[in-house]
Amino acid sequence: MQTHKLSTMTAALALGLGLATTDRLRADTFGSGANTFTIDFMTIGNPGNADDSGTTGLYSSPYGGVAYSFQMGMYEVSRDMVTKANAEGGLGITLPDMSVYGANGPNRPATGVSWNETARFVNWLNTSKGYSPAYKFSLQPGEGGYSVNADILLWTSGDTGYDASNPYRNANAAYFLPSEDEWYKAAFYSGSGTTYYDYALGSDSIPASVTGGASGAVYNLFPPVGPTDIDNAGGSSPYGTVGQNGNVWELTESAADGLNSSVSENRAIRGGYWVDSENTLRSSYQRDLAPSNEINDGYGFRVASVPVPEPSTAALMFAGVGAWLLKRRRK
Repeated sequence: MQTHKLSTMTAALALGLGLATTDRLRADTFGSGANTFTIDFMTIGNPGNADDSGTTGLYSSPYGGVAYSFQMGMYEVSRDMVTKANAEGGLGITLPDMSVYGANGPNRPATGVSWNETARFVNWLNTSKGYSPAYKFSLQPGEGGYSVNADILLWTSGDTGYDASNPYRNANAAYFLPSEDEWYKAAFYSGSGTTYYDYALGSDSIPASVTGGASGAVYNLFPPVGPTDIDNAGGSSPYGTVGQNGNVWELTESAADGLNSSVSENRAIRGGYWVDSENTLRSSYQRDLAPSNEINDGYGFRVASVPVPEPSTAALMFAGVGAWLLKRRRK
């Protein structure tokens, strides 16, 4: 059972921004010139919901309770996004040849990446926009001895943004890998009461096996069929995220035991992939993987976020308040 609930500081930030479930879609742009790409985010609202208690459906895990609103990537991260981040940030993330599955296209999911490599990608999303990196590494891209697959360090009490409840994630980061609770809620929670679904398509019924489209899930397929484009990866959850069942397994931020206290501990993985059977799609099914493992072409990831206002937006807000107060004084 997971004992770790993420980031009280992050929760305070989310609640302070007054996020609402009606703020459904946000598109954030990264990179420059030919290396520009966009990540779409869906709001996961209904803060303060309880963990899945197993009172609905046939399957459950004690996850999904999140105290705050947050944003989840609508789609998995694509090969194109990683390639462009590599070019902009000198990250050195490697992607396997997926031609045997017909899956080397730019909009196919980025697979064969280790947890450590995904953390480097997420850190670049943050630092490219002037935010704190989410994860602490001893060496940065371009420094001598840099390795893209090095394990992270734990944030400590002397670090700005340290959160004792989650030494993995810096509380000042705007982008991060979703915790297992965040991932589970986005996939299986109905958005109301204590109702959770067995599958990440807003249903307790076994999804149809499909090779793509807006219904069913991409699973139970065999080579040469492989993962499909991230925006064509089956049906969506009640919150509008696509492909959290099937296509590729998705790495979460959380250690397998939920404590996030060891940098080398296996990380929890969810969702199933295009080869696996139906049972791996269920809310009750979890796998884990060593953070340095980059050899499996069935693992990918998506990004989560707690939105923070851009400096220019904040300045405009303060300017507007100042003008209003000045007008009041003159009356």
